[in-house]
Amino acid sequence: MISMKKKHVVVPLLASFLMFSSYQAPAESEVDAAKEESGLKKKLDTVLADEDLKGALAGVSIRMAETGEVIYEHDAHTRLKPASNMKLFSGAAAMDQLGPDYTFSTEVYAEGTIRGHKLHGDLYLKGKGDPTLMMEDLEKMAEELKENGIREVKGDLIADDTWYDDVRLSEDITWNDETHYYGAQVSALTVAPNEDYDAGTVIVAAYPAEKEGDPARVEVTPKTDYVKIINRTKTVPADGERDISMEREHETNRIIVEGTIPLDSSRSRSWIAVSEPTGLALDVFRSALEEQGIKVKGKNKEGKRTPKKALKLITHESMPLAELFIPFMKLSNNGHAEVLVKEMGKVVHDEGSWEKGLEVVDSYLKSAGVDTSTLRLRDGSGMSHVNMIPAHEISELLYQVQDEKWFPAYLNSLPLQGMPNGSSAAPSVPECRTRLPRITYRQRPDR
Repeated sequence: MISMKKKHVVVPLLASFLMFSSYQAPAESEVDAAKEESGLKKKLDTVLADEDLKGALAGVSIRMAETGEVIYEHDAHTRLKPASNMKLFSGAAAMDQLGPDYTFSTEVYAEGTIRGHKLHGDLYLKGKGDPTLMMEDLEKMAEELKENGIREVKGDLIADDTWYDDVRLSEDITWNDETHYYGAQVSALTVAPNEDYDAGTVIVAAYPAEKEGDPARVEVTPKTDYVKIINRTKTVPADGERDISMEREHETNRIIVEGTIPLDSSRSRSWIAVSEPTGLALDVFRSALEEQGIKVKGKNKEGKRTPKKALKLITHESMPLAELFIPFMKLSNNGHAEVLVKEMGKVVHDEGSWEKGLEVVDSYLKSAGVDTSTLRLRDGSGMSHVNMIPAHEISELLYQVQDEKWFPAYLNSLPLQGMPNGSSAAPSVPECRTRLPRITYRQRPDR
């Protein structure tokens, strides 16, 4: 959460959950400031002594935003699980290493010869990590291909996801997590179902049938045959129970939808992570080609590197990083965090892996004055239960990044408690008003 009313940077870590807040206010006398600090200490001591926190661990570090002086600590040097506040670290590193104007590209290549309206060879869809690629983007690329005169591909349709390695899940993801949107597999070529940009997932929605006793109508977004729906639902009377579950079977793309839904019920939906998201992106692209009347004679193939001699036909660029940070931070998008880690590894070390990406994060944090010997970093999102960070080092980072040119974009992206549609802090920061569009994202009530 973030507010701009007092001159403090507050980083409490309660149990395994860490919250962030930054404050600024008009100048005040030293006496008033001392009184305020004393009052703040009493309030925090009261909160931390609450009966509800009995037996819990809490790490708190509060600094003056202008000087970095620590004015309150409570177990601030104890390493605790940061959860999604890990994104403060990976996000700052990405802003520094990639820059707020950085974009991700997706490209289409042709290998072979083009004679007339036919490509005598293979068509490649090459991903370079864009976590915001949507069906609409692939449809525009197919339309552009048609405008370039291509009507038929004699060879195969090939997905090139070799920009990153083929490790799909970070080290500590469990079976319970990997079928859900927050544990989606990471690929350099992936597609998101809507503007929440949960790449590598599909939205499965169940609607009541028109007649009692019939199975619910189930829809998948984006429309695809890559997943198989097993519909075990039943429409019940209007006063019946709504109890729908949706689960993907482990290591398959069979999604079991079962339960009951009343006749007058609204939809029931869920974001489901797919197995091998590269294949989903390729399937959606093939459908887009078919919609444009472009026939592909060959098969869908995955994981093959685009030949150097191939001809680039189309390039699609993502939104800039400063804009991507809005859904990344405000929606706490785990997939974005992991993509950014791999992208940093690719850009800095020419290896799109968690290992090399986390090396970049660690190196950046050292340069920012963070004592990395106190940290244990296993991923970019905070999903790992092995991540360990002291509150003291988080407040240190937040103090240091205030002087960075990209800080307004970073600040503008932070979520504000009670303000789901965006941060009300940004309008009070001139740089945020001039450098960034005001972007808001909807809540996801069905989750």
